[in-house]
Amino acid sequence: MRLLIGSDSGYAALVRAATDLHQADERSPLLVLFGAESAFSFRPRPSTILVPGMPDGVIAAIPPLEEFGIASRLASPMGLPGCYDGTVIELAEQWLQSADAGLREGMYLAVAGPDVTIAAAENLGRRLGLSVDVISRS
Repeated sequence: MRLLIGSDSGYAALVRAATDLHQADERSPLLVLFGAESAFSFRPRPSTILVPGMPDGVIAAIPPLEEFGIASRLASPMGLPGCYDGTVIELAEQWLQSADAGLREGMYLAVAGPDVTIAAAENLGRRLGLSVDVISRS
């Protein structure tokens, strides 16, 4: 399983990394979690891809990734419809905590965004025993 986490200005790097990873290995599951402190730079849409363990009602997705068949979910502290009400790191932690240990054991975790998101993802990785790759700093 591969999990990509990004926020705010890390959007372009995250989408690019997700499409590259998907094209390199379409068989390995990929989930992209993206968060923003303000409005998204795109219009979210309801996902058509089921993500087991995702909190109820969290169905908003990144349209270009959906078109490639890549699962994504969104987080925002602004209470936007279909989005997780909180930070993307909180969403990642909640989802990872609901995943079985076998899924987490071989997980590839990468992050893109500002230093605060990267630091939070690295902290989450340490607490859950996952290594974290930084794909882009903004």
